Amino acid sequence: MSETKDKEKSKKTLSLSGNALNLGGGGPARQNVTHGRSGASVAVEVRRKRAPAQEESRTGDLSSLTDKEKESRAKALRESIAEGGAKKSALPKRRTTIESKEAENKKKEIEAKKKEDDSTPLTEEEERLKAADASKALAEDGTGPARREKTFGADATPESVRDRLKKADAKAPAKPKVQDRRGKRITVTQALNKDYERDRSRSMAAQKRAQEKARMAAQGNLEPPKKVLREVVIPETITVQELANRMTEPVREVIKSLMKMDVMATVTDVIDADTAELVIEEFGHKIKRVTEADVEIGMDGEKDKTKDLKPRPPVVTIMGHVDHGKTSLLDALRETDVAGREAGGITQHIGAYQVNMKSGEKITFLDTPGHAAFTEMRARGANVTDIVVVVVAANDSIMPQTIEAINHAKAAEVPIIIAVNKIDLPDANPAKVKQDLLQHEVIVEDMGGDVLCVEVSAMQKTNLDKLEEAIILQSEILELKVNPNRKAQGVVVEAKLEKGRGPVATVLIQRGTLRIADVFVAGAESGKVRALIDDHGNNIEEAIPGQPVEVLGFDAPPNAGDPFSVVGDEARAREISDYRQHKRKETQAAKAVMGRTTIEQLLEQKEEGEKTVLQVLIKADVHGSIEAIAGSFHKMTEENEGILVQILHQAVGGITESDVALAGASNALIIGFNVRANAQARDLAAREGVKISYYNVIYNVIDDAKALLSGMLAPSEREEYLGQAKILEVFNITKVGKVAGCVVEMGMVKRGAKVRLLRDDVVILDGGTLKTLKRHKDEVKEVKEGTECGMAFENYDDIKDGDVIECYDIIEEARTVE
Repeated sequence: MSETKDKEKSKKTLSLSGNALNLGGGGPARQNVTHGRSGASVAVEVRRKRAPAQEESRTGDLSSLTDKEKESRAKALRESIAEGGAKKSALPKRRTTIESKEAENKKKEIEAKKKEDDSTPLTEEEERLKAADASKALAEDGTGPARREKTFGADATPESVRDRLKKADAKAPAKPKVQDRRGKRITVTQALNKDYERDRSRSMAAQKRAQEKARMAAQGNLEPPKKVLREVVIPETITVQELANRMTEPVREVIKSLMKMDVMATVTDVIDADTAELVIEEFGHKIKRVTEADVEIGMDGEKDKTKDLKPRPPVVTIMGHVDHGKTSLLDALRETDVAGREAGGITQHIGAYQVNMKSGEKITFLDTPGHAAFTEMRARGANVTDIVVVVVAANDSIMPQTIEAINHAKAAEVPIIIAVNKIDLPDANPAKVKQDLLQHEVIVEDMGGDVLCVEVSAMQKTNLDKLEEAIILQSEILELKVNPNRKAQGVVVEAKLEKGRGPVATVLIQRGTLRIADVFVAGAESGKVRALIDDHGNNIEEAIPGQPVEVLGFDAPPNAGDPFSVVGDEARAREISDYRQHKRKETQAAKAVMGRTTIEQLLEQKEEGEKTVLQVLIKADVHGSIEAIAGSFHKMTEENEGILVQILHQAVGGITESDVALAGASNALIIGFNVRANAQARDLAAREGVKISYYNVIYNVIDDAKALLSGMLAPSEREEYLGQAKILEVFNITKVGKVAGCVVEMGMVKRGAKVRLLRDDVVILDGGTLKTLKRHKDEVKEVKEGTECGMAFENYDDIKDGDVIECYDIIEEARTVE
């Protein structure tokens, strides 16, 4: 019994009271300690393990005990065990503790993760490692065979469930992070609490770079790639970025190259073609320069083959002085009466005709005006022709426009044929004409030269066949051959704007064949052929080389003399037209800038005096007439000082309201040549007070302009010398001032005239006025030579003995424009 009591006394109880942990002695009954704050009951049992020496001593004592003592001890042991089991069953049921709940949650998480891992297929190596980890965990946890053998061995003491849970909690792995379904994303709360793990895996770009590096390392034995040399197309201007792109070079390298050339530029800056060429050469590329004018490349087409060439009719231009019979001669050849229909009996338009000879040959004639104002027309006719026929009247011989026609022909390097007209007149002298031509280096065949000369009469139709033969002979010498089976090319002879037909141009076909629906470009204008009309007014389907035709289908009237070419499609035609219009605007803008008045010019004008300015608007039926009128005004300005004819606007067509509005705003004169104003324009002109002048003869335009400018000009002043007097003595008179006693040495002296005072041959006073002129105390108007008189000046009294007085008058004369 005493041993049992000692055993019970040896039991200790660990109690938790407040914040203190107490270890008390054990009694027959176990105590339950309740935690005041949490309300949970925690029972702690403390057992002391016997030392091996005590076990051995006790074992030794049992062997020395008698049977009766052994029996009594066994009985007491059984009673103690029975009593302990009853007390244990009487203890209240333990509640779930915090540690057990956390352990249960960890176990559930581990099982969930294990299920996820089981769902994914594992490799053989992973399965082997997993089995080894599981067997090791079982052995450490105590659930395996080794642990059971150790726990329930003969000499082992059973371990409570609480102890096993504590050990499992201590050895449990760290709480795994639950995989977020959103992938790499985290919430704001996680970011603030830093409750996330950074993904240390490499990005796709890093993986690709690593793969490329490995691939390049594997190909290390290969040669480095060679630099590709390109042909870089460079326009007139280009940005640095575009230049780098065309060379396929890094922009920074291009900028470095420019900095070496002392050019500081960014990627968006524009550099010129010369600078870009230096950069391209530095990088080793080839350069190809292009400009905006490259759109016109290929318009002339390929060179014609010899086998494709066929003869064409010659183009002959009739030139000469006015009223020498050019149009009459052409009428005699065509058997028409064009001269009778011309206003004033003179040609004011360049005409193109084709004549069929009796021999079957065809000749294309261009009739040019002979008036001095039509210089540009004659020059244009000489440039597009094959042969020039210079008509000279037998009674007038060589005249100014005859000389000009010869010079135009020489400048164009075309052969000349002299036609001596009007040989039927009584005062005709063909020999004098041939003699006068020698002064201008034109030597006819009769005088040993190589220039053909034919004496004709347009009125009597004399020797016309000889003139035709001379033209055909000259054309055979020239061997005029072209290829008709190609795109047409030619030149605009004249252009006009007709009501109901729109812009119409007379075109002389030089190469190829022009057909209806062909797309063409003429100067800065484009269009599509809608109709072709020959010189007789007939509609035709096509025009062959050497044939003049009227072409309908222009977008706007072209300028006379513009080249005419057929292109492939409308897009190409618009591109060429836009380029030429852009260049024309640039030229006009440059002229406008040059025409601006600078400060230096204003000072010069002030010194020279203000100019009389006449502002005009020119509207005409054809472009050639506008050229003639504008040229006459320009010549008038050059030949007369102090006047300026300023052309505000010039165009082909009738006078419109916009023309009247422009003239009214600038106080200009409207000149209508063979055109009229519409009703609205007339009404507006009457309200605005704008003057519209209509003309059909260019002589009248020039004469009226001269008369108008003459009336606007200020009269010219001329000095008329009257005489001079010498001062003999100077008198001081009260209330009058100084009075000079003079003697008239030359001419006469007149009161009120202008005077000039000279002292030692130096002008002291100029422009003074003679205030007083007396003869013996009497006031006189004039004093003649050899007479003494007294003189006083207006507001001037610095006179001395020996001074010379010159007297003169200012005469005003009306100015005329030449």
